[in-house]
Parts: sequence; C-alpha cells; structure tokens
Amino acid sequence: MSDRVIQGRAGGLIALGAADALWVGLTNGSAVPAASSAFTAPPADAGSGYILLGGRAVATVRAGGGLWSVPETEVRRAAAELNAVEVDRRDLVRIGPFRGAAERERMEGPPLRWRPRVTRELRESGTLERAARHAGGRPHHLAGIDWRPLLEARTRDHAERTWWLPRAVVRLLDAAEHAEARWLRAAPARRDAAAPAEPPSRHRQTSAAGGRPPASPRPPAAPPRAYDGELQGQVYSVLSRKPGISRKVAGWRCAVCRTAPAAVLDHCHEHGYVRAPVCHSCNTQERPDHLYGNDIRVADHYIPLFHTHAADWLRHWHRCPGCRTRTTLPLPHLAAWTARISCRALRPTHREPRGSRARKPCGVLRVSWTGSQNAPRSCLLTVAVDFCPSGEHRVLARVPYREAVERFGAWLAETAPAVAAAAGPDSLEGLPTRFRPVIADTGGEGLALF
Repeated sequence: MSDRVIQGRAGGLIALGAADALWVGLTNGSAVPAASSAFTAPPADAGSGYILLGGRAVATVRAGGGLWSVPETEVRRAAAELNAVEVDRRDLVRIGPFRGAAERERMEGPPLRWRPRVTRELRESGTLERAARHAGGRPHHLAGIDWRPLLEARTRDHAERTWWLPRAVVRLLDAAEHAEARWLRAAPARRDAAAPAEPPSRHRQTSAAGGRPPASPRPPAAPPRAYDGELQGQVYSVLSRKPGISRKVAGWRCAVCRTAPAAVLDHCHEHGYVRAPVCHSCNTQERPDHLYGNDIRVADHYIPLFHTHAADWLRHWHRCPGCRTRTTLPLPHLAAWTARISCRALRPTHREPRGSRARKPCGVLRVSWTGSQNAPRSCLLTVAVDFCPSGEHRVLARVPYREAVERFGAWLAETAPAVAAAAGPDSLEGLPTRFRPVIADTGGEGLALF
C-alpha cells in the first residue's frame, strides 16, 4: 500500500504533494483519522521550517528549484506513531467552550493552540455539520489529524453546546503543541549552527574587548523530565503567582500518566496544596461532573480512577498533605467513590438484550451532599440512580461523611497498601490545624481539579 506510493526514495527528500500521498497511505488503517493534505493545507506552513505530524515536528527543506520537501523517514516515523494510538470513543474530554477562553487565547504559547482553534471554528460555523461543509472546499486539520469525525457535541438543559474529543486524540494534540514549543525554543540554536563560520567584525571585537562578550547561542530545549516531588507541601495560591512557574511546569512530564508533557499545576481545592504538574488530559480526567455545586453525576470516566489505574490516582490525590494525613479524598471524589464502590451492591441491574445472562447496571449514578467536609458531623452523602425503569431518582443510600471516610480507608488499605501506609495521623506535623478555605478555580471552567 504505502510502498507503492513512493518507490525507490526511502530515506531521501520528497516533495510536499508526494508527502501528502505517503501520509495518507501509511495511516490508512489508523484509529485516528489522518488529513489528506497534512503538508499543503492550513495550518501547515512549509515556510516556517517545520510541519506538525501528530506529536512530531518534521523539518521542511527547500530543495532544488525552490520547492519545499520533507525527509521521507520522518514522515514514516510519524505515521508509525499515529498508527500505534488506540482510541476509546467512550473516553471523552471536554475541549470547549470554557469561560475565560478569550483571555487564554492571548496568552503566550506556540502558534498551534489547538483548543482555541477548534472552538473558534465551531463557533463560526455554528454546528459540526456546517463545519464539515465549511471545510469541504478548504481542507483544514490539526497536526495532520482530521479531528471532525471524532468530535462529539453535547447539550444539557438547553444550555450552550459543548465539544468533546477522545482522550487519546487530546493527548496527541497536546504532544503536538508541546513539540512545536520545543522546536521554536530551539530555533535560534539551529540557525546559529547552520550559519557559515566567519571572523568576527571589528565592531564585535571592540565590544568583546570592552568586557561585554557576544551573546552565546541558546541551547536546544531539553525534553520533559520526570517529576520527583519538587513542589511537595507548597501552597498553590502562593506558588501560582511566582514568575516563570508556567515555564517550569512545562519542563516536567505529567506526574500521572508519565508520558505527556505537563501543562498545569493540579492542586487540592479543599486544603490548598499543590499535588503535581499534570497534562491537560489527566487534568480533565478526574474533574467531577457537577450538576450543581453539591451534586455530581458519577460517569464512566471514574472507572480507571477507581479500578484499572486506582493505585496511580490514589497516590496522586495523596500528594496533598491534607488528604494524606486524614486518609481521605476531596469531598466530590469521596462522594463519587462512595457511589461507585461502596454502594455498588445496592445499584439495580437488568438483563442484557437477546437472552444474555449478563446483567448491566441500570440508570445513571448521581450523588449529592448536604453540609461540608469542614463540618463532618452534619455532612451527609445521598446516592441515587436517575433514569431507572423501577423509578427515577431512586435513592440507594444515605451515608454520613465520617462513615464514608472510614469505608474509604479500609478500601485504600486493600487496594493500594503503599499509599495507605504513608497516610494517617502519624504525619500531622507541619499541617495546619484548621482546613484552608476552598480556593477558587482561577484557570477557568474545566481546567483545574478538585
């Protein structure tokens, strides 16, 4: 298939039109739809010196006759990386619109800024169908990916429509944005290395003699490093105001998935402590699906948090000294855990269709609470099932906050013994005697955690 597209040119430079054909041929069976004009349609710009393909920045070269070309080996590597991505269409991440998006669009960063691009295009076109027709005459993509077939629109209570993409695609686009930022930071060093050597001019010699040596070229940007608890115990409200903290965060890998570059500082809203730098995808994965301030839906995205990747997430939540020493979780997460794990046996089930003996949990879990974790005696969690054939809003259980904490502590000891061993009242030294007030989400809706 792909080998028939370009023959006899392995490892050499190929023109942009040929690169488009090669890209489509190599990614024909990919779970992520590839764009048909990844090298020749906006926002690709060969004159900028690079083109984004997935999470890779591919250099462009002006070949003979003034035509732009790209290395075929780089195209093949990017295609292999894209083909390896697995997409779960049920694991979605909200990508917009968010409050304060206009302000964030003016923030410094790489030109890609894919979230504002998608939101702006959808707002201009009005609907996904009109966006597809609008792009029909002018191909448009992001990092060689055609995002439109994967986009899902949701509307709740006749409110503003929101847009969602699979988590795997979000991580891929975040990696592309990070690769572009690294490329741009390293551009001056590449230009200096490519410039021909020449003797210093008299002006430069005089300047150096005057005690001011010429500026040295900027070293190439280093790849993100692993996070090793450097921010442990620091308060988010203080750390977030320090100059240069965003650049420092971008130098780490995500502390949860440990693959994507970090983008934001996750912190505990109840105790005010920084947990760790995380990527945008992990930052949205654990965000409670609030219906109201004290009422959440317990959606399927909680499954990896409390099942397949429970130990990783529990370790991450307990990076907050307040949650760790009290062997608990922030109230929305404790409520979600109580509904999904502690009250699992109480949830009604029904048989699968076509005579299957398997039974499926019925309805949609919802949990609400009265009071606050700051007044545990009066805090009460109410677990219910919406849209159940046996009766909507069926109440399964009412669990006092203290009882929920005790149940969680017992489950934690069985599920993640190492995390449980580091928790408890023995490590209360240095912890404030009173809870800190809840810190407002300064990053906009959907961009900060609880």
